[in-house]
Amino acid sequence: MPAKNILKDYIENGHYHLYNRGVEKRDIFLDKQDCLIFLHYLKLYLSPIEELKEQSLFMPRLNRFLVKNLSKEVNLLSFSLMPNHFHLQVVQFTIDGITKLMRRLITSYVMYFNKKYKRVGGLFQNNFKATLIESDEFLLHLSRYIHLNPVGVISPVNFIEFSSYPYYLEKKQASWIKPQEILGYFKNAQRKNLNDLSSYQSFVEDFHESSVEILRDLILEED
Repeated sequence: MPAKNILKDYIENGHYHLYNRGVEKRDIFLDKQDCLIFLHYLKLYLSPIEELKEQSLFMPRLNRFLVKNLSKEVNLLSFSLMPNHFHLQVVQFTIDGITKLMRRLITSYVMYFNKKYKRVGGLFQNNFKATLIESDEFLLHLSRYIHLNPVGVISPVNFIEFSSYPYYLEKKQASWIKPQEILGYFKNAQRKNLNDLSSYQSFVEDFHESSVEILRDLILEED
């Protein structure tokens, strides 16, 4: 019987939680460079095509990514990298946008990783997992869960740096990360429905309930 959330029912304009981890729970990000390279590929596949075209004038090697660009098919809402896994929160506008993104992203990263560490074979455990997010509450708590994921991780790499949280707090900006949809709930009191929380940061850091308990099966991780 297939593992939970391996089989995916994709829809246009659907919000999803995507997750994958290293084979045998092995680490897939061994140093800071690994994290930067993974995010670099996300940037290439999801940056606005016009922006990529401009950059390719000065860096011709980027031309090969123009035909693989998915910026009109997938928006990345939030993400976090962890030593042996990653989380992505996305919305896809085409029925196969996620499939194309994950195939291209994982293939590119595995080729980099295997070359750098002189290894062969698969890096990730099975296929990536995905689950459809079907309520505003789950949409918000998934972003909170993802942003809290690196907190407390003991590693030579500061994984708190490798999440979209700084972009939500406007400490960083990038065209390939789209926090506006989720932040919009905290700019409109009629939509947010989160007691008296005044900002996204207070929601993430001070909300009294556990997002893990609220999301339950939607977080996709396994023991």
